[in-house]
Amino acid sequence: MDAKITMSFDASVIDKAKEYAENHGMSLSRLTEVLLRKVVAGNYRNIEDMPVADWVTMVSEGEVEYHTRSRSRKKLKDEYYNDKKK
Repeated sequence: MDAKITMSFDASVIDKAKEYAENHGMSLSRLTEVLLRKVVAGNYRNIEDMPVADWVTMVSEGEVEYHTRSRSRKKLKDEYYNDKKK
C-alpha cells in the first residue's frame, strides 16, 4: 500500500536529487523510497556504512547500466557557477 508524505529539504538538494533521478530513469519518489528501504533494512550504524553497490543494484533492479548524455554548454556553465556559490 502506498502512502503519501510531505517532506522538506534544502531547495538545492531537491534540484540535484531530481536531476539525479531523471538521469537514472526514475522518479524522485522512487529514489527516495529505494534509499529509505535500504537504510531501514540494514543494520548500519550510520548512512556512511551503507554499501553503495547494494542500493545501486536495488535501484537498477538487475544489471547496473550507466547511461550518459551530453549536456549543453549553458547547463554546464550553470552547474559550475551554482557549485561555486556554495
